[in-house]
Amino acid sequence: MHNKIDHFAIGADTLDQGVADMKTKLGVTVPRGGKHDAMSTHNCVMQSGNESFFELIAIDPDAPADPGRTRWFTLDDPATQERLAARPRALCWVVGTDDLDGIIAASPVDLGEVVLFTRGERSWRLTVPKDGHLPMGGLLPAFIEWSPGPHPSTGQQDLGVTLDAVQLTHPNPDELTGILRALQVDHLAQVSKGDAALSFALNTPKGLVVVD
Repeated sequence: MHNKIDHFAIGADTLDQGVADMKTKLGVTVPRGGKHDAMSTHNCVMQSGNESFFELIAIDPDAPADPGRTRWFTLDDPATQERLAARPRALCWVVGTDDLDGIIAASPVDLGEVVLFTRGERSWRLTVPKDGHLPMGGLLPAFIEWSPGPHPSTGQQDLGVTLDAVQLTHPNPDELTGILRALQVDHLAQVSKGDAALSFALNTPKGLVVVD
């Protein structure tokens, strides 16, 4: 089984808010990406090194208000919406795997249903809880398995921002590490003791920046 960080998501109240905030924090303007019709969301994306990408995501005001299911990454949660209204926040990290079914079978926690998405000639399978929650509040990753072909990041802009580390804090770090180990992703994140929180350390034109 080959698992690696595929991308990581930072939520915003609107993409304009997110782009402006990231311009201040990171020193770059994150380019517009695409739309997720099944979720009524849209994004901005850029490369983040090692065939991974940075995603800035928000509810799409031009899409149907009710996509027919709860949006991913807790974007329908009033508490998340209140937090994002203040500023963009780290929401979720996503691990790419070549054996999604094996991950699901071995997981000690419920990662959600596996949903098939398509865009153009590419498709991907992603773990998405039906109620839109994030496993352990985003401390556990979502898992994605792409159809054959180049990683999507290869077609995105490289603006000099790379992921240095996924940082996780938890009141019981040994418990969290044990779950990550069972999922075979404990080597992909730094775990320390503290209140439950997710953040991304990024190498940027402005130096090392942490987005939480």
